[in-house]
Amino acid sequence: MDITDTKMLPASLEQFIKETSIVSFAPGRINLLGEHTDYNDGFVMPASIDKRMYFVLTPRQDSTINLKSLDMKQDFSIAIENLTKTDHKIWANYILGVVDGFIKKGLKVKGFDAVFTGNIPIGAGVSSSAALECAVAVTLNAYTNAGLDKSTLAQIAQKAEHNFAGVQCGIMDQFASVFGKKDTLIKLDCRSLQYEYKPLKLEGANLLLFDSNVKHSLASSEYNVRRKQCEEGVAMVKKYVPLVDSLRDVSLEMLDKYVYPNNAVVYNRCRYVVEENQRVQQVAAFLEAGNLKAVGQKMFETHAGLRGLYEVSCKELDFLVSAVSDNPNVLGARLMGGGFGGCTINLIKTDAVDEVIQQVGESYHKQYNKELKVYPVSIGDGATVIQNG
Repeated sequence: MDITDTKMLPASLEQFIKETSIVSFAPGRINLLGEHTDYNDGFVMPASIDKRMYFVLTPRQDSTINLKSLDMKQDFSIAIENLTKTDHKIWANYILGVVDGFIKKGLKVKGFDAVFTGNIPIGAGVSSSAALECAVAVTLNAYTNAGLDKSTLAQIAQKAEHNFAGVQCGIMDQFASVFGKKDTLIKLDCRSLQYEYKPLKLEGANLLLFDSNVKHSLASSEYNVRRKQCEEGVAMVKKYVPLVDSLRDVSLEMLDKYVYPNNAVVYNRCRYVVEENQRVQQVAAFLEAGNLKAVGQKMFETHAGLRGLYEVSCKELDFLVSAVSDNPNVLGARLMGGGFGGCTINLIKTDAVDEVIQQVGESYHKQYNKELKVYPVSIGDGATVIQNG
């Protein structure tokens, strides 16, 4: 695609683009089903969306990396030979972690100036951080002429989150950002990284995100706690069933027998994950049959599990789901992302969208004195280099 197609780019970036620049975007993601299953080697069903991070890299002749965040109005500089994570400009870690990943692959990364911006709502649970990491990854892939495949790029981006941002995330967010395809869901096996594209036929229905306007400040620390609890459950089962390596291998019967008698909280965490894996498989079949009503019912079931078993919801998210649970025009709803704030994802009949938004918005404001932000989402393409200087 020629860079003269400026409709793809925010106007604020144009002044930074030179003939030698590499320009890329990577999208945020939704996840229809399969929450907190990815780091348990489970199944997920994400899609990339039409909200993106844009990244412009201009080569330098020395080893300096200069970064500019247009949205935060902040700059950061570091020499490649001194590359390490920073405690001062946290956003820079998402970029530096990817650079570090390329260097660890044995690739020579020269200095560069980079500018980025995006229209992904921050803190809404649609993976703005993964989008930034993946935009950097596809850009550096072009800059270094590395020729790395999409799966490797997604894994480098994931490791950046682990090693530089300190969040032990699964692969889903980065995979969806890199592999996304317009109007298509990805049914991903997070153990093997095998995937299938599932066309999302939304005849008569729309996907909308309702933003609680609650920032998920607990999400990072509690995310790591949940991951540890899942590992504890696996260890309890593995004592008796040695072939078990993750919750992917565990049945409800195993949990009842080996985990529940030892730790009821760990049992609840593990039970949610095992049941969620089953729901993803069921929804894949419902999508093939075009049964959106059944898909929506599984979304409601997922929220109940995230609230009661995994305990990553909050009162605002529960209110938003409860507000639509008896509305026949809403097929399904649940919290999406790490939890403790952010968005609910809603499957709403097209001709009732405005009415539902008004009703929920008014009741949410009355209850919490918070404005309800609404993001209609379309399923878009994955990370793309749109100019390779």
